[in-house]
Amino acid sequence: MAEVGAHLTAAPAGGDRPSVFEAVAQDSLMAAVKPALQHLVKVLAESNPARYGFLWRWFDEIYVLLDLLLQQHYLARCSASFSENFYSLKRIPMGDGSQQPLATAGLPKRQHWKSLLLLVLVPYLKGKLEKLVSSLREEDEYSIHPPSSSWKRFYRAFLAAYPYVNMTWEGWFLIQQLCYILGKAEHHSPMLKLAGVRLVRLTAEDIQALEKKWAETTSNQTHSFTSRVQSALRKALGGIAFSLSTGLSVSVFFLQFLDWWYSSENQETIKSLTALPTPPPPVHLEQEPSSALLPSLKSVCPLCRKVRVNATALATSGFVFCYRCAYSYVKAQQRCPVTGYATELQHLVKLYSPES
Repeated sequence: MAEVGAHLTAAPAGGDRPSVFEAVAQDSLMAAVKPALQHLVKVLAESNPARYGFLWRWFDEIYVLLDLLLQQHYLARCSASFSENFYSLKRIPMGDGSQQPLATAGLPKRQHWKSLLLLVLVPYLKGKLEKLVSSLREEDEYSIHPPSSSWKRFYRAFLAAYPYVNMTWEGWFLIQQLCYILGKAEHHSPMLKLAGVRLVRLTAEDIQALEKKWAETTSNQTHSFTSRVQSALRKALGGIAFSLSTGLSVSVFFLQFLDWWYSSENQETIKSLTALPTPPPPVHLEQEPSSALLPSLKSVCPLCRKVRVNATALATSGFVFCYRCAYSYVKAQQRCPVTGYATELQHLVKLYSPES
C-alpha cells in the first residue's frame, strides 16, 4: 500500500508534534517535483513538437489538475497531503487535544476543502504571478509598449510594488517557522493556520487503520447499478491517483536529483561534461501552417515578410526575426514559428551588427 509504504515507525506517546526538519522537508518535496516534471515534458516537446508541444504549452494547467486529483486522494484517505503522508504525518482539526481522530476518519468538510484549495490553488496562482512579473519586466526592458500608454504606467507601478509584496509573503512564512521552532506556534506554515488544521505524526493505530481501510476497499462488492457506476468512477479516479502516488513515491528521489542536475548553479558543470557537436539544421514540420517557404532574402523576417528591425534569433532553432514579431509570437505560442520547437522568451537573442 503506497499510503503507508513510507511509514517506518510509529510516533512515541506525547511526541506527536513533528520537528521543524520534518515539516520543512515535506514542504520542499512537492516543490522539487514540479521543476523535474517540467524538464521531462520539455524534453518530450523538443523531441516531437507536433505531438507533445501542447504538453509544454499547457503544462501548468495539466499539472494543477493532476495535483488536485493526487491531493484529493490523500486528503480523503489519509487526512494528509501526498508529501505529508510520505513523511508519516497527518492533519487534524485545530482544537483537538488528547483524543485525536484516526487518519482514516478524514477531515471535516470545511477543513478538507480549505486544505485542498490552499495546497493546489495557491502554488498555481503564485507561479502564474511570477511568470507575469517576469514577462512584464522583459516588456519594460525592451519598451514593447509606447512610453505614453496608461498600461505601461500601471504595470511599472505593479513591478515597483511586487518585490515588497513578495518580501512580506516570504517574511510571513519565515516568522511562522521561527515561532514554530521556539514553540510559540502550532503551525510551521501560515497555510495550515488558514486551513484550520495542524500537523501531527501518525501513530501505530493510524497505520493499522489505513491498512485495514485499504483491504476493505479492495474487497467491497456493490450490487445496484447506480452504486456500481459510482464505484467504477471512484475506482477509476482512485486508480489514477494511486498510479500518480505510487509513481511519485518510487521516483521522488530521482525527480529531486533531476531538479538538482538542471539547477542554474549546476549548468556550467553540465555544459562541460555533456558538450555535444553542433546539431543539423531543423527539419520543417509540414503540418505547421507557419512553416511555409522562408523568404528568399535573408534580411526579411519570416513572420511579417518585411526587412527585419532589431534582428533577433531564437536559440532553439537559429532562425532570425524582428524582435517584436518573435516576442509576440513566442509569448503567445511558446514555440518557434518555423520549426515548432518549444521556445520561451528567454531563448530570444538580439543580434547586433557592426553598423548598429
